[in-house]
Amino acid sequence: MNVSFCTISFRHHLCSIFDLVKWGKEKCFQGIEMWGTHAKYLADDPSFDFNFFHSFGLKTSMISSYIPLQAARYELEETIRVLTRLCQRFDTKKLRIFAGQKGSIHTDEQERREIVARIRMLAQYVHERGIELLVETHPHTLADNVPSTIRLIEEVNHPAFKINFDVLHVWESDADPIEAIRQLRPFIAHFHLKNVISKDRLFVFEPANVYAPAGTRKGMVPLFEGVINYKDILSELITFSKDIDVSLEWFGSDVKKVLESDRQQIYNQLEQLKDEAIYT
Repeated sequence: MNVSFCTISFRHHLCSIFDLVKWGKEKCFQGIEMWGTHAKYLADDPSFDFNFFHSFGLKTSMISSYIPLQAARYELEETIRVLTRLCQRFDTKKLRIFAGQKGSIHTDEQERREIVARIRMLAQYVHERGIELLVETHPHTLADNVPSTIRLIEEVNHPAFKINFDVLHVWESDADPIEAIRQLRPFIAHFHLKNVISKDRLFVFEPANVYAPAGTRKGMVPLFEGVINYKDILSELITFSKDIDVSLEWFGSDVKKVLESDRQQIYNQLEQLKDEAIYT
């Protein structure tokens, strides 16, 4: 299992990319998930490309960005060109987007067809360049619950179209994450891992709060301290390829401390699961 940290966790911090990759290497992360905004800024400096990250033993596991699926076609095409070039520059085969900005229940059939057609077009574009297009399981999108996500996979029907499985958001939809993983397994290319103290605090992950420097972080908790049982989740994830990518998506305070602790606890849990497998 390859564990990445997300640069978006440092969106409100004053620290250099040198500091981050040096720290990531020291704390035994295998990868770095780059926020699209950060990737665009780094691309302006010729010193930063995939060789820079590789020199620290880190791979760029994914670029996570946003594409305005209902924008004018020329804007959509320009956005995907820019993001594809960033993927190539930083040597990642995965680009994460969202499936629109409205929940599945609030999207009429014509809107859905238009979004599906555009996602398929984007998937073909990146496919021709050796990249996969990942849609994240997320509220207020067409991937806001398991049935709609499965339908979306069938509608797009493209080999480059994959899923970034956000465990918390799948749980938020009232689905059993482990059962959902099994249903979506052939299409999952990446996992986002985070936790919350209780369901009534899920609003802390709404974009308006997450991106606000003064937004509340109360309810965001380290991976093994929330309502989702990540030991059970890890038991399922180890049935995937050993190269499966997971990202620790932390939006709270004490970023380095929490990410370091979560990374170590994942390692400890994986070792424990291996021992249990040996003796059962």
